Amino acid sequence: MAIAIPLFQGLSGINVIVFYTPVLLKSIGLKSDAALMSAVITGGVNVLATVVSIYGVDRWGRRFLFIEGGIQMLISQIVVGICIGVMYGMDGAGRETVPNYAIVIVVFICIFVGGFAWSWGPLAWLVPSEIFPLEIRSAAQSLNVSVNMGCTFLIAQIFLTMLCHFKFGSFFLFAFFALVMTIFIYLVLPETNNIPIEEMPMQIAIVRVL
Repeated sequence: MAIAIPLFQGLSGINVIVFYTPVLLKSIGLKSDAALMSAVITGGVNVLATVVSIYGVDRWGRRFLFIEGGIQMLISQIVVGICIGVMYGMDGAGRETVPNYAIVIVVFICIFVGGFAWSWGPLAWLVPSEIFPLEIRSAAQSLNVSVNMGCTFLIAQIFLTMLCHFKFGSFFLFAFFALVMTIFIYLVLPETNNIPIEEMPMQIAIVRVL
């Protein structure tokens, strides 16, 4: 869990959105001011969705938020990939920008950010801290942070190269990872809500047996 959860968080594509939103939006035809404003809007969505997570994490449970957020990110990445593919042609040769597609892309980027911010964003830090016994928690959290930072560095370095070679297919790749990580949570992760730390190993053992 200390490896898989932060790894999937990094492979969700959120770092691409955070680092390259102005570049991406400018490349689909928005002016510089509009691209920067859209980046500000996505940041605002991130803050509001995080508040939703704070409100709902103990009411709806960790698994529900993980799965719902993963599905939301999956759909958003697919729509963004399709829109970019249609705008620039399946061969990536480039076509005249269609403003309506640019608006759709901005909307679904915001939906993606919202889905991440109330699920995989905060819960990738919360859940590992809950499932490990006190004796190994510090080491496990160190591994968690290391994997997360390493994946962030890797994606930040290779995304522009990916975009040049795979073009809109890059977003389908992130959508595939969103699908895999959602299935992973559904099949493997036990619900950790309202379970005392002393009972957590027993809960995980029961899930393994089932």
